[in-house]
Amino acid sequence: MTRRQKLRPQQSAARHVSRRTLLQATLGCAASAISSNWFPAFAAETADKPRRPGACILLWMSGGPSQIDTFDPKPEHKNGGGRLSIETTVPGIQISENLPQVAKWMKRMAIVRSMSTKEGDHSRGTYVMRTGYRPQGPIQYPAIGALYSKELTNKDADLPGYVSISPFRGFNASAYGPGFLGPRYAPLVVGNGGIVRVNGQPTSSLKVENLNLPGTVDVARHDDRLSILSGLEDDFSGSRPGNAVDGHRTAYKNAIRMMRSESIAAFELDSEPDALKQKYGLTEFGMGCLLARRLVERGVPFIEVSLNNAAGNGGSFGWDTHQENLGRVASLCQVLDPAWATLMEDLDQRGLLDSTTIIWMGEFGRTPRINSNAGRDHFPAAWSSVLAGGGVKGGSIVGQTSPDGMKVVDRPVNAQDFLGTICGCLGIDSQAENISNVGRPISVVDPEAKPIQEVIA
Repeated sequence: MTRRQKLRPQQSAARHVSRRTLLQATLGCAASAISSNWFPAFAAETADKPRRPGACILLWMSGGPSQIDTFDPKPEHKNGGGRLSIETTVPGIQISENLPQVAKWMKRMAIVRSMSTKEGDHSRGTYVMRTGYRPQGPIQYPAIGALYSKELTNKDADLPGYVSISPFRGFNASAYGPGFLGPRYAPLVVGNGGIVRVNGQPTSSLKVENLNLPGTVDVARHDDRLSILSGLEDDFSGSRPGNAVDGHRTAYKNAIRMMRSESIAAFELDSEPDALKQKYGLTEFGMGCLLARRLVERGVPFIEVSLNNAAGNGGSFGWDTHQENLGRVASLCQVLDPAWATLMEDLDQRGLLDSTTIIWMGEFGRTPRINSNAGRDHFPAAWSSVLAGGGVKGGSIVGQTSPDGMKVVDRPVNAQDFLGTICGCLGIDSQAENISNVGRPISVVDPEAKPIQEVIA
């Protein structure tokens, strides 16, 4: 006989009683927990720790925007340049008249008016604000897009975790790259070639390069080529193993997966209503913000959209307004204001704003004093940046500058503090370490950073 055949009836009954007793005991414990103080305390703690955003959009202002003409106006001082301030939806908080639509979203925004950094050169300032570290020695620091997306990306996603729309990399190309994280975390760059049309008319160029197969190559032939490539890579990696080789192969495989995925429909802006496109603004930045929303919908964790220029901006590059600052900033804000406000509205209507953190910043600010060319020059000592959306306590102001705007008089915030705050909003461990190209562990944000806890929801 088997062991099961030898089992006596009373043994079976005993086991049945044991299961029933166990169930009763379990239910009793649950009832006891609910009736005690433990369950409400647990529920309250859970409510105090909401689910962190899964996406981040960086609105990058190439050239360094003027804080006085955007988020820290000084209408009562001559340094204000005659520009007025307007009320926002939060009583007592005013911003520049250049941003009337953005002002309506102040309840979801936190303005940091006390940014104070030390790099007034475009190249170095761009590097510091986009990596959190000064360029130094042989260490290749990754851009925050690569760092944050590494922490947030779903490894099985068809689209890359870091998408850069219309980047201007002339100031410092390495500030946009994956650095020591390797090519698997490099950005997918969008913004060269292709046409976005509204009512049949071209509006801006936004397209992923080389996404489609050449007309003379079908899928079967492409597969044959991939098979040959895989064999060559096997031989190469067998004799030269390492993270760089593995990262390159992974990046290539991810590119092939994206090419053959239905998710690439995210880049087809023609499917969006013309009225919505016009609301964003028929500019490359406006269409970039619309594309950012579509990418968030499809699970891309980090998207950056650069505002590099505007019609009527004269010979100035982006926000680098050394001449005729007032008029050129006004032109740039006519692009920024509708695009940013519509992005927030669009995300909100789709239930995505609470799960998306939005950053607005450039590499530094601009001088409060207006120069002899009616412009403003580079100024890292006292400037503004903004956080909005998910993970952010909106309707708040951090820090203060002097009446003339020349210095920070309350709560100075440096680059590391600000980037550490973003980590807090996203729920990323700012002290998580990655091994650098020199074999040294480097944390996501400098350990000495002091995140702005009061704006982290």
